[in-house]
Amino acid sequence: MKINYDIKGKTALVTGANRGIGKAIVESFLNNGATKVYAAVRNLDSAAPLVEKYGNKVIPVHIDLTKPETLTAAAETMRDVQVVVNNAGVLRFSTPLSNDAIESLEFEMKVNVYGLIRMAQAFAPILKANGGGAFVQLNSVASLKCFSDFATYSASKAAAYSITQALHELLGQQGTTVLSVHPGPIATDMAAAAGFAEIAEPPSLVAEGIVAALKTGNFHLFPDSMAKQMGNAYQSFSENIIEANIAE
Repeated sequence: MKINYDIKGKTALVTGANRGIGKAIVESFLNNGATKVYAAVRNLDSAAPLVEKYGNKVIPVHIDLTKPETLTAAAETMRDVQVVVNNAGVLRFSTPLSNDAIESLEFEMKVNVYGLIRMAQAFAPILKANGGGAFVQLNSVASLKCFSDFATYSASKAAAYSITQALHELLGQQGTTVLSVHPGPIATDMAAAAGFAEIAEPPSLVAEGIVAALKTGNFHLFPDSMAKQMGNAYQSFSENIIEANIAE
């Protein structure tokens, strides 16, 4: 069941909001009529440029996905949140044969997967109390195809995508729309480090894509050129398996 959602007039929470895709999402939400955005960052000072630009429409909050107590504290104070965007994530360059493969995977799982679960547990009750709302998870094309140079990252994103599928079903029961976002190379520090700077596309593609996808109630978003190519190939499987009730 699709749940259409308009960001206009809503209060949102965006993790990893100080740069890259997260910053673009904050700006896009405000430009599309959101009344307030909690900019969740590990260092509150890093959100200062957003506050300078948008004033009291941006509220910096301290959230570190590796520290559950910061999520608990945030959830206790932000009872008005209607849209949650879990954007924060980490990337390490490890293949399965790297000496640090296990260490890298443990670190990426802690942030990219355990962090997602904790965000959902902390804010699902708040979204329900506020009428359902929306939960947006930033996954990656790497959740569908493993890239060997950063295989542990791909594995963590595949796990995050699996959890997102469960959230789509479970949160849908309380009227919360769930959106799984799968960008390809986007012009961020992470993409540059991965060697994709030359083909990377603007973060605004992801941000504006989220606004549009929420309005249509879609579960998946493939915002950029590489992502669209993969999304087109994946569409039939998604419609017939991922988004279908195969028990029927």
